[in-house]
Amino acid sequence: MADSILVAKSNRELFLLPRMSNRHGLIAGATGTGKTVTLQRMAEGLSRIGVPTFLADVKGDLAGLSQPGGNKPAVGDRAKQMGLKSFDYAACPVTFWDIFAREGHPVRATVSEMGPLLLGRLLDLNDTQEGVLTLTFKIADDNGLLLLDLKDLREMLTFVGQNAKEFTTKYGNVAGASIGAIQRGLLALEQQGGDRFLGEPALNLMDFLQTTPDGRGMVNILAADKLLQSPRLYAIFLLWLLAELFEHLPEVGDPDKPKLVFFFDEAHLLFSDAPPALLEKIEQVVRLVRSKGVGVYFITQNPQDVPDTVLGQLGNRVQHALRAFTPRDQKAVKVAAQTFRANPKLNVESAITELGVGEGLVSFLDEKGTPAMVERALIAPPCSQIGPITPEQRADIIRRSMVAGRYDAAIDRESAYERLRARAAAATEEQESPAPRKKAGRRTDSVIESFGKSTMRSVGSSLGREISRGILGSIKRWFRGR
Repeated sequence: MADSILVAKSNRELFLLPRMSNRHGLIAGATGTGKTVTLQRMAEGLSRIGVPTFLADVKGDLAGLSQPGGNKPAVGDRAKQMGLKSFDYAACPVTFWDIFAREGHPVRATVSEMGPLLLGRLLDLNDTQEGVLTLTFKIADDNGLLLLDLKDLREMLTFVGQNAKEFTTKYGNVAGASIGAIQRGLLALEQQGGDRFLGEPALNLMDFLQTTPDGRGMVNILAADKLLQSPRLYAIFLLWLLAELFEHLPEVGDPDKPKLVFFFDEAHLLFSDAPPALLEKIEQVVRLVRSKGVGVYFITQNPQDVPDTVLGQLGNRVQHALRAFTPRDQKAVKVAAQTFRANPKLNVESAITELGVGEGLVSFLDEKGTPAMVERALIAPPCSQIGPITPEQRADIIRRSMVAGRYDAAIDRESAYERLRARAAAATEEQESPAPRKKAGRRTDSVIESFGKSTMRSVGSSLGREISRGILGSIKRWFRGR
């Protein structure tokens, strides 16, 4: 099949169809059963037909996509065993990214782009604390104050807390205890490296959608081994990225091939202990992002890690071996078997526990979008290198990248922190100066009134328009329909 991606082979070849690749998918199985190799095979196949991909490299193994294979004799043996035609070792074009800017280009988002719902989840806030955070975003938005990095948000929270009585009348109750809890959460987030993620220059999503001059899709690899030490930050970052793609990409329906395929490794971290409001948003984004030409593939040990409302949307599936040592394991095997379209010639439940490394139960969507009957198959080996690369190889790829120098230097422009500090300094200076005699009937402006005057001066300016796109847009995006 032209442009189809050969993933596995039973008594016939099993292809992932480009036109069905944005219908989402699942790669599941116990540790060490071959999930990473399956992911690698899919990613390089998509790159070959001009589809960019995004992968989180949680073990450092996926960096091998940047190098031609041949380092493991077993790969060549598997290719001969399967009778693969035109199997040639080849590298993929790769861009490395890293929130901590150690093993790839920095990835940043502004506080306003994250929005209060995702930040609330990241900080593990309760409903009351999340309400105060939302209120703080609203006050900043109403008064022309950009929230770009952590110090902006911390300064804004301090200001809201100091003027809680005045803000309570217009915006609702501001609990000092909630302000303190949020501040402590932000301090912990900063210690985990969150200050490197939140700031500018913010990521331009179009940099994930690049192709090379010869038409291959860029493989974007996020260094996530250290990021997984902060699992909540990892999950929220990937959810934010998915939501931003949904928000900014145009509707395309069902294209001949996706604009981007997004592989979400360690998928259980996204759904673990997530509140109902967030799960609802995840389900909504996964359901609708398909129409933007984006395919989402979850990689996890057990299909039970993915809620049924999301699992039902995953049409392309590869199930590697699961072990059934305990009653809970046995139940998981049964559930995994029931997610496939039955094959009368195959006992799926038994097969799941018998699969060897590099084997899988495979079911892809056909040309009509119908799941094929599940088949037991050998996974085709990747043409790129299996395993990590050297630091020198990584540094060379980063240096020659299409985005080299674009995100390296952080930017700290005037925003909420600077404006609030300047306002406080001006107020202190005014208090220390001799007060002019007040005219009868004249009163001092309240905090809200003085903020209102400042906001009016910024209406129509580029700053005002940017606030609307950032904070207000973020609030509309996440709280639409709540």
